[in-house]
Amino acid sequence: MPVLAVNKSASFDYHLVETYEAGLELAGSEVKSAKGGHIQLKNAFVSIKNGELYLVNCHISAYGPAGMRQQAPDRTRKLLLHHKEIARLTGKMQEKGLTIVPVKVYTTRGLVKAEIALAKGKKLFEKKEKIKARDIDREMRRDMKGR
Repeated sequence: MPVLAVNKSASFDYHLVETYEAGLELAGSEVKSAKGGHIQLKNAFVSIKNGELYLVNCHISAYGPAGMRQQAPDRTRKLLLHHKEIARLTGKMQEKGLTIVPVKVYTTRGLVKAEIALAKGKKLFEKKEKIKARDIDREMRRDMKGR
């Protein structure tokens, strides 16, 4: 399961409650480019339209040898999930005020999959505490290494 892209800001900005595996509907040149590692999830998010999930703002660079048959790099891509899973996700989002964020993109048996998570936003003080704890841990490791 080689990981193609990771959304590091998702775990920093959100508490990840549940994760789901979803397929990505891609064109052939996009698959080649994604498998080559030319994919970014930095500002990506998941939206719901007409009972279907879509990955928005996921950047997949153009694949050079594809020629003229190129897709737009930032186009909206459909996520493939079962109807029951989509219904569960939308129900939980409406009940608890949660959102859906993409966590990582990877390959499984030749298919490109996305791991999406039901997430709750963190408060600013929680983010600051995490940064502070990381700095303290780094200082402790630096002191122990010097001795």
